[in-house]
Amino acid sequence: MHPCGQGDAVEEKMSEQNVKTVEKSSAVKSLKKPTKTPNGEVSLNVYYGVKAGMTRIFNEQGQNIPVTVIKLVPNVIAQVKTLKNDGYEAYKVAYNAKKVKTVTNADLGQSQFQVAPTLGFDSFSEVKCAVNPEDLGKTVSLDAFEPNSYIDVSGVTKGKGFQGVIKRHHFAGGPGAHGSTFHRTTGSIGNRATPGRVFKNKKMPGHMGDINVTMQNLKVVAVNKEQGYMLIKGSIPGHKNSFVKISKALKKA
Repeated sequence: MHPCGQGDAVEEKMSEQNVKTVEKSSAVKSLKKPTKTPNGEVSLNVYYGVKAGMTRIFNEQGQNIPVTVIKLVPNVIAQVKTLKNDGYEAYKVAYNAKKVKTVTNADLGQSQFQVAPTLGFDSFSEVKCAVNPEDLGKTVSLDAFEPNSYIDVSGVTKGKGFQGVIKRHHFAGGPGAHGSTFHRTTGSIGNRATPGRVFKNKKMPGHMGDINVTMQNLKVVAVNKEQGYMLIKGSIPGHKNSFVKISKALKKA
């Protein structure tokens, strides 16, 4: 507590400073308010957003907290799969709205609902759960992702291309002096006639990155539906403007 009853004033000042810091960051400046469909909302444990970048905020103690800014894009129930028609129950969620003229006919045909005559979707994902056919066309709400709740975030990591063992597997390498002929090469990868082959999963040079990675037990710091962004503590996989999957934490409530 601050002396002379100044604790509330300090906390209010810190919260105002956090709002100004987030709004001034380059990751938030370009965000537009999310559009909503008039058909209502449905609550799911999954939401798809765009990684806009990173910034920082300060808590009541003045500690610096690095956060990732997630742009909230419309998530629409584009199709309802039922046991009668498809053999299983699931929602097909569409989450990347574009102008119709830039969307292929194949993608347009996947959606049974269109937000507007000029908009279409080219990104879809299935969420298996109990369904209601009346939810077709509804947007996915953010009720499952309240501040201070824990989530899992999945995304595709940055591609690094073809890399050697030092960068890819953190090998130490050889001596750096001129007399050595072993600097950054792999080294021995096998034995003699026994076993006479290279074992599977041997750490060797190859393609690095561009894989789907899930980070678990990340904390939601703030959700601003009016400005259209979510703040997640720490970093998440993926490059800027890449889509990420946000889901309720499996291992932490």
